[in-house]
Formats: sequence, C-alpha cells, structure tokens
Amino acid sequence: MKKYLITIDGGTTNTRVALWKENKEFLSAVKSEVGVKDTARDGNNARLKKAVKSMLEEILERSGVTYEEVWAVCACGMLTSNVGLWEVPHLTAPAGLEDFAQGIKKILIQDICPLPIFFIPGMKNFTGEVSLDNLEKMDIMRGEETETAALMELCPQGETLYVLPGSHTKFVTVDRNLKMTGCLTSLAGELLALLTRGSILADAVKREFVTGDYNREMLLAGARQTWETGLSRAAFLTRIVGQFVTASQPSCASFLLGAVMAADIQAVKTSRALTVTEDMKVVIAGKEPLRGALKELFMEDGTFKEVTVFQGDEDVLLSGYGMCVIAKKAVLPSLPKP
Repeated sequence: MKKYLITIDGGTTNTRVALWKENKEFLSAVKSEVGVKDTARDGNNARLKKAVKSMLEEILERSGVTYEEVWAVCACGMLTSNVGLWEVPHLTAPAGLEDFAQGIKKILIQDICPLPIFFIPGMKNFTGEVSLDNLEKMDIMRGEETETAALMELCPQGETLYVLPGSHTKFVTVDRNLKMTGCLTSLAGELLALLTRGSILADAVKREFVTGDYNREMLLAGARQTWETGLSRAAFLTRIVGQFVTASQPSCASFLLGAVMAADIQAVKTSRALTVTEDMKVVIAGKEPLRGALKELFMEDGTFKEVTVFQGDEDVLLSGYGMCVIAKKAVLPSLPKP
C-alpha cells in the first residue's frame, strides 16, 4: 500500500529530505550541507543530484520503507530554480493552494530515484517588464510558498500577513479568498549576521547574537532609533550603547536586533510589494528569539491590531508539511484514496 510521502527542500547551502505518512504525520528527516551554491560553483548539478539520491536512500533504509510504499516525492525551494534539479517558472500572484497544485511539474530523474519528482513552483508578484519605476513592487519566493501553505492549514486566519524570519525574512500576504497576493523579502537575518561578526559593532556585541531571552527595553530602544533616524544611524548607536550606557552583551545585542528588525516593520507598511490592511492578522513563525522579538516590534508599532506567533512544534518542518498540503490538492495518479 502506498502510504508515505517524501519531501525535498533545497536552499542555497543545505538540502533536507523528510518522510511523512499520508496524514501529514512527520516521521524522519536527513540533512546535507549541499545546496544550489554547489551547482553555481561547479557549473553542473551532479553534486546536488548525488546528495539528494543519497539522502533518499538513507531515509528509506532508516525507516524500513521502500519506494513501492511511496505515493509521491515532492520538491520545492531552490531545487526548482535554474541551478537546482529542474527549473519551474514562478506562478504569478495572486495564487492559491490549488494553483500551486496545478503548477506542479512531474519529472522523472532516473539517476536520483525511480519515482517522478513533483516540483512545486514558487511565486512572483507580477508578470511583465520590471523597470526602476516598478522595481519595488517585484519580489519572488521559492520554498516559502510551502511554509505559507502549512501555516494556512495549521493556523488559518483568513486575511493574514504571514512572517517567516530567517537569513532572508519573508513576508507573505493572504487575502480572504485564501490567495497569496504578494511577498516581500528582506536581508534582516543576513544583515544582522554581518553587523554582529564583521563590523565595528562586533566588539559591543562580542560577535554573538541574542540567545535565549532578549532585553525587551533595549530591543524597543533600538527599534525606535531606526524609526526615528534610520537603520544605519541606529545600528551605529549599538557601539555608543556599549561604551556609554551598558557593556552588557545581551543588552547591546538586543539593541542591535531591534534596530535591524524595525526596518522590516517599516518596509511592510510602506512597500508596494504587499497588499496590507490594518485589519489583517499577523502570524509569525520561525524560532526564538526572532519570533518573539518580531511580535514585540509589531505590537510596539501598533499598525496591526492582532499579532500572534505560531505555537506549533518548532521541529515540524513547515516546508515539508506545506508540500504535503499542496500535493494532496494535486490530481496525482498515485494519490491514496480517502
């Protein structure tokens, strides 16, 4: 009986394979430090294909499952890009879960696995020429659409702004018709890492991020400085805090965290990439302390009336769960009967 589904989520630096039951129950996962960066560097995807094949075989052997018991293998993220396993064009917003299901490309890559892989498309904000006049309206995502699909099922809120913090924080708006209407990407996580470890601020924050609980007072102080004088000035004030206010590493790191993340709140409110309303609910996923810090900043800003954090198990792979959701909506020949 075909009762399992395998998901493959590939990014720039890492790729993860997960095994699920047909009811979307997570069973196991394996990870490789091979990503599309290796394809870009090598000029071919041989290394990536070898890593995916190895992980698929490992997870099946570990779980005592055979390909004969798998009804679908799904892939998303950068694996669907031109430096991945198979390029799939972005869908254009607005796009619902059924649109993503219909956009799946079924490709058999025999040197990876004996089953066709169902490549789930990403999304772009609009179709047409991009110029300096409309540049800021454009954004793209590959992979975050599956995380959003998971959140839409696990914590449905209707008209919602979903927040996915990470190296590149993604904001995705969903309308009353459950269509993803746009996305916005920031470099917040990557910028925070550069400032923390590769700038003059490294001394104040001891080259360490906020771990565990952040200092709420300093977080909000850093955010207010960004809103008042801009990110560049606010970030430098971390050094002033360290020299004249407190040498506490958690305090300085919290100030810098607030300064960087506050710029994202401002972008959400002013960007033309998103369709936001004050009545939208905000749902924040990810891990602490970013998740809690973002909630604090949204609440401090006060634009949105209802801000919550996704309280699901942090070990749940949202991208994999979302692929299960989308695959269930696709008309697949091997889809189990309900």
